Amino acid sequence: MKIGLISLGCPKNLVDSEVMLGLSRDAGHELTSDAASAEVLVVNTCAFIDSAKQESIDAILEMAQHKKDGACRRLIVTGCLAERYREELMAEIPEIDAVLGTGEVPEIVNAIGGAAMPRGVAPLMFHRAAPGQSSLASHQSSVVSRQPLPTYIYDAETPRLLATPKHYAYVKVAEGCDYTCAFCIIPTLRGSYRSRPADSIVREARALASRGVKELLLISQDTTFYGVDRHERGALARLLRELNAVDGIEWIRLLYLYPTTIDDATLAAMAECDKVCRYIDLPLQHASNPVLKRMKRPGTRQKYDALLARIRARVPGVSLRTTFIVGFPGETAADVDALSAFVTDHGFDHVGVFTYSHEEGTSAYALDDDVPARTKAARRTRVMNLQKRLVQTRQRGRIGERVRVLVDGPASEHELVLKARLATQAPDIDACVYLTECDPSTYRLGDFAEVEIVGAHGYDLVARPVPSA
Repeated sequence: MKIGLISLGCPKNLVDSEVMLGLSRDAGHELTSDAASAEVLVVNTCAFIDSAKQESIDAILEMAQHKKDGACRRLIVTGCLAERYREELMAEIPEIDAVLGTGEVPEIVNAIGGAAMPRGVAPLMFHRAAPGQSSLASHQSSVVSRQPLPTYIYDAETPRLLATPKHYAYVKVAEGCDYTCAFCIIPTLRGSYRSRPADSIVREARALASRGVKELLLISQDTTFYGVDRHERGALARLLRELNAVDGIEWIRLLYLYPTTIDDATLAAMAECDKVCRYIDLPLQHASNPVLKRMKRPGTRQKYDALLARIRARVPGVSLRTTFIVGFPGETAADVDALSAFVTDHGFDHVGVFTYSHEEGTSAYALDDDVPARTKAARRTRVMNLQKRLVQTRQRGRIGERVRVLVDGPASEHELVLKARLATQAPDIDACVYLTECDPSTYRLGDFAEVEIVGAHGYDLVARPVPSA
């Protein structure tokens, strides 16, 4: 069979897609990036917020069309939307042949062959959609899923076909989440937190290095919780030190760190291991104490102040990324003032701001969604504009610095410009460095280069190679 796969959502979902591709390839199937020629199409979906659900539904409907005017004979839907709305998908989109939830990744080969069907549950009620909109996107129910919580997680021996550029790869160190944040559906979709054994992760890292991977991006719902579920104190710090010794790996990056689980051992490993990027991705979600309390987040503004000071003291030169949610139920203008002051005070290197999405199956769904959509959007714009002004000033102050960058390849904007990253910049989510005044043919994907920063445009930097001595 010729298989095509569309992967939506976060890097954690991408790893699941890579595993499904690897399993399909090892089963003898041919892979294609041309949806029109694929005999089996797989859509690995996201369902975190309304916009993600709608994107997933649109992709499913687009792929369903290929059953009418393309080579497609089977359509398989996988991932978070499948976990959340299994029965509705099958009922509402008859072109779908099989639905696999987040814990059924290994069943992809059976699904391709026609053997895997959804697990039986009582169907949920769903609303009639407005014209042009799937009812799944607007579905509101007090029951999201009656399935057992997923328990699957891949290991070092699981076949996997990388969908990232060849020089970096995401490594899922754990799956699931034990937190009960009011706005989040992830524990329902992904199950309880479960860490992979360290030796499995290290074996996978060695295998990736042998394939030319230079950068590992360690991911989970809460990477600093790694090992705690296995009663292994200090597990993440030990893992970082083991990975630091893997030949061929140059950068190790941590993503998705929870503010209450960052311990001193992890910070020490980050400061002492030469391959561990001094980069912390720390979703704080807000900085107003009343909002944090309603969100069921364990932190406070005062605790966050102390945490950020501790991180910077223990990891000199660290780059800080965070995300915030604006428009949570009950949020006031004063709360947004507090958030803006927090952003100004701490000078984050990277900030993402999302508008609150009122999701069934979360405890926040019992609250009135009382911040109008236009107000949410305006508050997001306000915080993002503030962050942009702060970053632009800092970026201009970096002109003249000499730094090491990792080359990601030609820039889409111009064939004679290369796109690269600092150790303080993650792929896809952060700004980048544009490398000019060079012969692009002298650099390969995944090469490191010494450059001088010569300009700053918004969040991005412009640099030129430093002549070799």
